[in-house]
Amino acid sequence: QVQLVESGGGLVQAGDSLRLSCAASGRSFNSGTMAWFRQAAGKERECVAVIMGIGAKTWYADSVKGRFTISRDNARDTLYLEMNSLKPEDTAVYYCAARPYSNVVITTEIGYSYWGQGTQVTVSS
Repeated sequence: QVQLVESGGGLVQAGDSLRLSCAASGRSFNSGTMAWFRQAAGKERECVAVIMGIGAKTWYADSVKGRFTISRDNARDTLYLEMNSLKPEDTAVYYCAARPYSNVVITTEIGYSYWGQGTQVTVSS
């Protein structure tokens, strides 16, 4: 059974940092594309960061560029999202997503086969 399990969310103040983790089990995504999405209350889910397996090319949404860093540890089958200078508008449920055997940047939900259950990030002002 393939699972993606996120952790690291919580309640922080504006300007603080958090690191989210997403541990994969049941299969490896080392050669696939992985991403972080987020969904704020009453809004659609949006892609915030993508990392490819081969070459580790990254993509970021304009709203998080320069503040968030996506990375992966293929030896541990774990995806990370380092979030700095957090803002109240970053408050959302954050989800990791994965697509095996892919080496392109995918920013749409339909492009991913596997999803985690989500972790809440709340940033107070």
